[in-house]
Amino acid sequence: MASQPHIYHCMSASPLSAFQLTLYRSFSFCDHPIFGMEADLGASEVVAVVGERFCSQAERELTIRKTSLFFPGDGFAAYDHETGDMVFRVDTYDRSGSPAFADRQILLMDPSGEPIVTLRRKLPSLHQRWEAFLGERKEGQRPLFAVRRSSIFGGDRGGFAVEVESDEYRIEGSFSQRCCRLLYEGSGGGRAVVVAEIKRKVDALSHVVLGRDVFSLYLQPHCDSAFAMGLVIVLDQITGDDEEDEEQVDSPMTEISCNR
Repeated sequence: MASQPHIYHCMSASPLSAFQLTLYRSFSFCDHPIFGMEADLGASEVVAVVGERFCSQAERELTIRKTSLFFPGDGFAAYDHETGDMVFRVDTYDRSGSPAFADRQILLMDPSGEPIVTLRRKLPSLHQRWEAFLGERKEGQRPLFAVRRSSIFGGDRGGFAVEVESDEYRIEGSFSQRCCRLLYEGSGGGRAVVVAEIKRKVDALSHVVLGRDVFSLYLQPHCDSAFAMGLVIVLDQITGDDEEDEEQVDSPMTEISCNR
């Protein structure tokens, strides 16, 4: 019998006492140093999906800021936590100047504006299927990976399954609460290893949990950062911003298949 998804708790956006902060860091996987703790697989076995240049040899943290989707390049911006340099940005307009959302597609770009991945919603699709293409999408181009809900029913509940050729991934937790993680299962049926993690940011000075428009993306060595960022964008599009109580814990369900 398949194991049930774990339940993880994220704190509300309010000041934390020292005791609460200690509990938050002790019991939430969002702050716990869990990379590699569940693994029979080595992290070095994780393969690049978008490209080797997006795979770092060391652990990496990206700070992601969600901004207005009504202006070009203003949907998401991802920054290196150590240097403060922009790593990725999301453009909601194509190069012709027309809204990309008119064709239900989003561009993941580098800081200079060069397209890395085109994310496009496939219609019609009861499962809200999205496909990712290398660079700017061309007619007849084969997708790198595809993402869809496992259930046609709405709600930010369940889990995620991810497949890259013969490899598989899954996502546990709740993206809408900015508290989830990506696990690599490989192709041999071994236990999963955590390769990426999304968590809420806590202000170092005020001990306030920041809102959902600013969060962290932690990457294990060899994890493809462009692939992980593409998943962030698609999850945001599929689940939207859950307006339910911030204390509620959900677990999203989506299936992702990847091709190279």
